[in-house]
Amino acid sequence: MTIVVLSRRSLLAAGGAVLATGVLTNGVSSLLPPARADGLAPTESMTGGANNYRKGAAIVDRIGKGGFWMSGTVRRAGDGAPLAGQRIQIWAHTVEGQEHEPQSHGATLTDKDGAFRLEMPQIIPIFGQPHGHLAYDSGEFKTVFLRPIMRSAKETSLEAHFVLQPA
Repeated sequence: MTIVVLSRRSLLAAGGAVLATGVLTNGVSSLLPPARADGLAPTESMTGGANNYRKGAAIVDRIGKGGFWMSGTVRRAGDGAPLAGQRIQIWAHTVEGQEHEPQSHGATLTDKDGAFRLEMPQIIPIFGQPHGHLAYDSGEFKTVFLRPIMRSAKETSLEAHFVLQPA
């Protein structure tokens, strides 16, 4: 039978060994494998998201006179990789026009990091809710419609994030 004697010296030596391996400096997470986004689920289309959608809306630098920013990201389901060059259509009920009017629609492309940003007129409530509409519909991935609701009509920006799965 082996008897283990724990002295202050042996505890300090063990603590030094732990520090030398980097566990305490890198945290307990250094003992675990890095997190992966293999299970990143695709975004589901939202009810009412396709309302007043216009297939093929033009890519624009800005919708109307601007003043409000719609932004977000586009990533691939599974691994979460950012998707560059993806077309996102945006439309809303604004101070310059209603959702169904052509001047209230525009599209933009994602950058190399999968991010998009488009300036548009201030969104105002319709049916009691200030909200925007966004669509991914390029064909490489499954079409997704989003309809994010703002907490307040006084907000000057709104974000929406897409996670797309192959078509």
